[in-house]
Amino acid sequence: MQKIKGTLIPIGGNEDKGIEADEMYTLEFIDEGILYHVVKEAGGTDANIVVIPTASSIPVEIGENYLTAFNTLGCKNVQVLDIRSKEDSETQHAIDLVQNANCIMFSGGDQSKIANKIGGTIIHDILLHRYKNEEGFVIAGTSAGAMAMAKEMIAGGSATESFIKGAVNMYKGLGLIPELIIDTHFIKRGRFGRISEAVAQFPKLIGLGLAEDTGLIIKNNCFEIIGSGMVIVFDGRKIKHNNHNILEEGTPMSLTNLKTHILSNGDRFNIKKKKVEVLPIEAPFI
Repeated sequence: MQKIKGTLIPIGGNEDKGIEADEMYTLEFIDEGILYHVVKEAGGTDANIVVIPTASSIPVEIGENYLTAFNTLGCKNVQVLDIRSKEDSETQHAIDLVQNANCIMFSGGDQSKIANKIGGTIIHDILLHRYKNEEGFVIAGTSAGAMAMAKEMIAGGSATESFIKGAVNMYKGLGLIPELIIDTHFIKRGRFGRISEAVAQFPKLIGLGLAEDTGLIIKNNCFEIIGSGMVIVFDGRKIKHNNHNILEEGTPMSLTNLKTHILSNGDRFNIKKKKVEVLPIEAPFI
């Protein structure tokens, strides 16, 4: 595994009151605890932060929401890059903003929009290069923006049909962290089944279920949990029975020896070694 110099911060989402109940239409607001970490990792309140609301169906409102949130934290250099097509990703304006940013922040919504409108473009190449080679460069994303970081990306799927083959729809994401499959709003929306199927399809990858108001700081092949909720780790490397490949669509799956960890604020996981480091029981909550 190549030593990556940049930092990823995927976040499980935390919706505020919106115009619709559907994730694609709601305004998402990440509380200051999570955003504080984003700003800190990017270098502080003078950092150049670029918000990309491509996943959202209401990008203008989402962009304004993040401008307000970052300004509340004292950030002075925050801009919104409104990308609605692949052509928008190839403009000099977009290239300059992404090239000069200390932090890129992807909003929530529909992760397939990020993959389709940014994947394979010039700014996608810039993001990959800078993340791999530049210390202090941060790519953050909430909900859809977090899920799109993976190479094998969950594009959708039913939580009500948990543990049924075909309950999860997979797609190619941005490939920033190809070792992981990321799901969000995990506890609240009961998404255990669909990430289990995703790991059954790709048992060499690690599945991560992020609760709302919960994120990861990923750097140096390790991640640390931040926020108020939990992260469920699904490690399928030692699965003993996996009948996913032979099943017909709509059939219940069988998986045995799927290893799981439940982690919370301050706990760490080494992606390369696949080892957990938890806070001592007596440690204070941060």
